[in-house]
Amino acid sequence: MTVMAEPMSQLTVEQFEKIADFTAKESDDAVRLEFINGRIGEKRVPDGDHGEIMSWLQERCMQVGAGMWLFGEQGLKLASYRKGRARPDGSLAPRGTFAGQGEWANPDGVLMTVEVTSYDSDSDSDTDKRDREEKPLAYADAGIPVYLLIDRDDSTVTVHSDPHPDGGSRGYRDVHKVAFGAEVVLPDPVGITLDTEVLKNYVR
Repeated sequence: MTVMAEPMSQLTVEQFEKIADFTAKESDDAVRLEFINGRIGEKRVPDGDHGEIMSWLQERCMQVGAGMWLFGEQGLKLASYRKGRARPDGSLAPRGTFAGQGEWANPDGVLMTVEVTSYDSDSDSDTDKRDREEKPLAYADAGIPVYLLIDRDDSTVTVHSDPHPDGGSRGYRDVHKVAFGAEVVLPDPVGITLDTEVLKNYVR
């Protein structure tokens, strides 16, 4: 889940990386920052249910094939010319994909990104806007084949797939949303089916 800051149109990605690095070193709460569409966002520290969901999904993703792993919180370079920075809750990729790349890696080789929304007590905040609206565009622009959003606010799972090709419209061409409890297909190159009944255990 992310908290939006005021637009900072003059901020470069290099300046953002310095801010993110300083914040990570100085914050007692392990604040994690993102930079999408020229705006800084703060990712909330995940709760226990969030962790349970990611563990469950990791087990399911092991069906994709040997050597595949759901990497947690790996920073990715996104958007045109890699001028965006995001920290998906999970990135499904072959082991070794991020070796030697440091905190912010190229998304090449990532089959799927995953976001699990966190709860926001501030009804006036747009902390989840990025997960629901901005990240589908950013992940599609980066050519990531599948984006999985597990939304605990409305108990739904949304699968975004088939990103528009370079130069075309933005976003994913196929978006499929189901309520917790239904089965949902994660299309190729992931190629597995999720039974989302268990997710009912992790909502308030």
